[in-house]
Amino acid sequence: MRVVADTNVLISALLFGGLPEQILLAGLRGEIQLLTSIPLLEELENVLMKKFRLEPRLVKDSGDLVRDVAERVEVISHLKVIKDPEGDNRVLECAVDGKADFVVSGDAKHILPLREYEGIKILSPSDFVKLLPVTIP
Repeated sequence: MRVVADTNVLISALLFGGLPEQILLAGLRGEIQLLTSIPLLEELENVLMKKFRLEPRLVKDSGDLVRDVAERVEVISHLKVIKDPEGDNRVLECAVDGKADFVVSGDAKHILPLREYEGIKILSPSDFVKLLPVTIP
């Protein structure tokens, strides 16, 4: 399964755990192939630095973790599916150009209502983790 985890999912995984962490761990175990792009990595680092005020070293380490686990997609699409905030289109661009099967997002206002885009299913973390293989710790 090829999966784009929205920035809000990755931040929740890195800082708060729970279901988003299960998705990141599935990527680390190789059960799914996480996808990312330069714009999504930049957004991740900017939010960690500006909104959560993490120290630069923690921001770098978080970005490096995502870089290590996710396949970086070369984005060539320029979509205008979501009007505001326009930046949410970066998630869809990564998914389309990375030939993703799923987008996982916690954005109930802009991304989740789409439910599907060009054959790519859009799910919440709680719906997506139901698709993951059961792992026994």
